[in-house]
Amino acid sequence: MKLSVVIPAYNEQICIGQVVLRLAKELELNDIDYEVILVNDNSTDSTLDVLAALTKDNPRVKAVNSIQPRGFGWAIRQGLDSISGDAVVIFMGDGSDDPNDVVRYLNKLKEGYDCVFGSRFIKESKVVGYPWIKFILNRAGNKLIQSLFFLKYNDISNAFKAYRVGVIKAIQPLISQYFNITVEMPLKAIVRGFSYAVIPIHWNGRDSGVSKYHIKELSRKYFFSILFVWLEKMLLKEEIKRHA
Repeated sequence: MKLSVVIPAYNEQICIGQVVLRLAKELELNDIDYEVILVNDNSTDSTLDVLAALTKDNPRVKAVNSIQPRGFGWAIRQGLDSISGDAVVIFMGDGSDDPNDVVRYLNKLKEGYDCVFGSRFIKESKVVGYPWIKFILNRAGNKLIQSLFFLKYNDISNAFKAYRVGVIKAIQPLISQYFNITVEMPLKAIVRGFSYAVIPIHWNGRDSGVSKYHIKELSRKYFFSILFVWLEKMLLKEEIKRHA
């Protein structure tokens, strides 16, 4: 199973190099066939130059420029259009995700699951440096999602997830342009009946650079994505009833 890892990068000149090097080292130590797709999300610093250097050092690393306006969702969609693997992992360019968890994701996919979702908030997970205000809002938002979709899974909004390519094709079209794509993708996969495993993961707050996540301006976008997929769920439910 070839693994594609999509990493969006906006003004990550300080940390993206080490992030990619650590990830590649872990994948190679575990003898994994992989490619890393780096998506330059309209960076205004030297990120593009760093990405170009990474591609020269490792032929498995590819860099693409987002052709859309700046936005995390746009960058993810551009990256997904560029993959050639059998499965894909969305990985953050700020170093918050653990490369070893990528290996664990892939092993779960090989067990037969369609998706693998990590949780930062279950037994054996480890979270370091998570801002407390963001933590409170995150927990409240995920509780709302759990209630609306009757889910036990408690970390839907985390971007770091794995999908078989068939799932990515089935959840199209993706419409989110910003960080709300982090809820659109897994919720669509769940609503459309794909199987998933949940495992504990490690998360570390960035120690360099600046966070691109702005809670206030994104709250309405998250709500729109949640409502959009919830309406799809209701429509599918009615369709099943009509054909029962």
